[in-house]
Amino acid sequence: MSHFSQIKTQIRDLSSLQAALTDVGVDWQAGPKEVRGYRGQTRNAAIAIEQDNGYDIGFTWNGQEYELIADLQYWQQPLTVEGFLSRVTQRYAYHTVVEETSRQGFQVAEQEQNKDGSIRLVLQRWSA
Repeated sequence: MSHFSQIKTQIRDLSSLQAALTDVGVDWQAGPKEVRGYRGQTRNAAIAIEQDNGYDIGFTWNGQEYELIADLQYWQQPLTVEGFLSRVTQRYAYHTVVEETSRQGFQVAEQEQNKDGSIRLVLQRWSA
């Protein structure tokens, strides 16, 4: 019986996910990589995060989005699973917005981290 849990996300872009993980200080490895679980079970992942206890965390593509996979019984991160996903998702959204608006010719003019944790961006685009 598998002990891996799969947690759905709204994350679809691998490079923005990688940038988000780096932003929150996670030491990750690009896959394909095996994520280690209970009793030597493994799952293939696009991103692997090794933990000191020998049970890894990963993100795997399900055909529509990247899911977080882990044996939650052996979660060994400073934040809860929900807190971890919340921080990663916020940074993912930031990178996605900046990347997409950059493609449309915008650049970040101002950036402010609000007390509630939200980020305020002011974008500008020059036209001839």
